[in-house]
Amino acid sequence: MLEGVTRNEAAARLRAERAIAEVRAGRPVELAIGGARALVLGADAFDAEQARYFAGFKHADGARLALSAPRLGKLGLDRGEAGTIDVSCLDPARIARLASAREAKVDGAVRDADRLDREALDLVRLALALPSALVVELDADERPADALPLREGDLEAYRRAGIVGLRIVGRAPVPLEGAPKTEFVVFRGGEGLRDQVAIIVGEPDMSKAVTVRLHSACLTGDLFGSLKCDCGDQLRGAVKRMADGEGGVLLYLDQEGRGSGIGNKMHAYFLQSQGLDTYDADATLGFEPDQRQFDFAAEMLRQLGVTAIRILTNNPQKIAAMRDAGLVVEDELRMFGRPTPQNMRYLEAKRDKAGHKIEDRALRTLGAAE
Repeated sequence: MLEGVTRNEAAARLRAERAIAEVRAGRPVELAIGGARALVLGADAFDAEQARYFAGFKHADGARLALSAPRLGKLGLDRGEAGTIDVSCLDPARIARLASAREAKVDGAVRDADRLDREALDLVRLALALPSALVVELDADERPADALPLREGDLEAYRRAGIVGLRIVGRAPVPLEGAPKTEFVVFRGGEGLRDQVAIIVGEPDMSKAVTVRLHSACLTGDLFGSLKCDCGDQLRGAVKRMADGEGGVLLYLDQEGRGSGIGNKMHAYFLQSQGLDTYDADATLGFEPDQRQFDFAAEMLRQLGVTAIRILTNNPQKIAAMRDAGLVVEDELRMFGRPTPQNMRYLEAKRDKAGHKIEDRALRTLGAAE
């Protein structure tokens, strides 16, 4: 058991971890909140077999689909908060349309989401599923033996324990092109218990403000050189900038697709191919503009001895997150990649819709400066 985590919190964390794995595997979970119990399943896993399973419960005729505020807005229901739509017919095709189609007709009763619905949405988000959940309430005598239980407060305990449990599990020198003195430090913990990597470039003086970049993984851009974004350029440019200067720390964070996961990122890319920008595509799928959390990133830095930073980013959310986590942000440094015909709309959307600090002049001249 981790130090600082009680036995009850450890049990809650275990239930949450198992429930997240079940939802990710496409299986229902029994969720109990405030005296109510319900079967919960991510909408993107609902098929004909699941429809037959759910139809066997007494309150199947009261089935509802919990949807996030962005998704409801794209369905023409701009309520400003999560809500539910009646799906008592348990039709997989209809549920799929309501969950993620670019256009869908809402022909069921719409209600405000209650605590159980909101917890269900939080659960599927943690499982990197679409932020939409099928909810069927259970009668007092219904105890589905094949659905793992999740209790009230389990997800909150899971998050708390994730930060407490963040620890270094491996480190080694890994020379990089243009940065031969580089050490990779692997952490485990945080949300999702995924491995996160701190890359120490050169020999930064940890007693002073350290140049830091928080870089969320981008398989398409970092590894394959996708022209749709500037991520790969920013990654390699940050390492070079640190190596050419006084060193620094690059945190390579497993938060693909602004926290939605690689599968959902591909769904969003498909919608972008139909004309939507990156934020409209995410909203169509039900995601907020940015699902990432950065509190564990600040803890990684603290464990490396970093307390003050010069942050290399254009994203005001990252700057605010580091300050909120108690780190001293002594300076903000901009980091640009190459504009291409394929990523200009993406860069403009980040500037216009998320407040990224990208000047028009930079978009026009960066390509010529390369």
